[in-house]
Amino acid sequence: MSISYLIYSSRPFGFDTAVLNAILLTARRNNERDGITGALIVRHDLYLQWLEGPEDALAALFRRITEDDRHIDIEQHDAGSSQTRAFAAWAMRDDPAASWLWSPAEIENGALRNAAPGEIRAVFARLAVDNRDLEDVV
Repeated sequence: MSISYLIYSSRPFGFDTAVLNAILLTARRNNERDGITGALIVRHDLYLQWLEGPEDALAALFRRITEDDRHIDIEQHDAGSSQTRAFAAWAMRDDPAASWLWSPAEIENGALRNAAPGEIRAVFARLAVDNRDLEDVV
C-alpha cells in the first residue's frame, strides 16, 4: 500500500512559543485522528513540514493550512508516494532546525525557493529516526 507525502514551507505570522505549542497540540490530535504522520522543522522565520498519510486526508489538511492565518507565503515543494512512512512513530515531530538548515539570510535570499525537491527531501532524511525509511522517496 502506498503512502502519500507532501512537503511545504511557509513563514510564521506571530511566531512565539505559545503559538508553536498550540499548533503542535492541534496537529498531533488531528493527525492521529486522520492517519497522518510527519515532521515540522520550525524557526522564527520558517516552517518546513513533511506530511504523510492517505492522499485525501493530506489534501484536506493542506487546504486547512493554506487557510490558516498563522502561515504566510505558503509554498508546496514536493509531493509523491512511498511504500513506507518516514515518521511513522510521530503524529507530528518538531525540530528547531537551529544549526543544520539554511540561515535566515539564505532563506530571505531564496535558498528554499531555489532548492530542488530532492534537496528538501534530504533535509527530512537527516531528521528521520531511521533513514532507511526514506529510501523510496529520497
